[in-house]
Amino acid sequence: MKNVLTLAALVMALSACSGQQANTSAEPVNISSLGKSEISDIRAADAMPTYPKRGKSIERDFVHQPPMIPHKADYSITMKRNGCMSCHSWDKAKKRKATPIDISHVKDDKGTLNGQYYSCTQCHAPQAENKQQLVENDFSNK
Repeated sequence: MKNVLTLAALVMALSACSGQQANTSAEPVNISSLGKSEISDIRAADAMPTYPKRGKSIERDFVHQPPMIPHKADYSITMKRNGCMSCHSWDKAKKRKATPIDISHVKDDKGTLNGQYYSCTQCHAPQAENKQQLVENDFSNK
């Protein structure tokens, strides 16, 4: 505890000796992430996303690409519960007419989700049909 207090006192002393004053004047801030605009700029909202009709999957562009999610992906994934499994587990997928998780994602014959694949949205992303491109993309799988 004594080392922590000594370190804190040293940091405070060094910061007091730096001679720099805090900037108290507020000036507009420019953001240059994915385009340049001032925070005060107002733009029209993006169109509401539209997803493929139920039962229609989004075509993959390359071999071994994780399938895109053809619906909103706002299901909770916590340490105790994976919301995606409420529809996509082996025992529920057939009843709900959903795509079951792939056999590569399970660790036993019961369809228990392997821990490496627990966070579905790490690889699988939702994709609306009318989604605005964030950056120019001319990817071709050919």
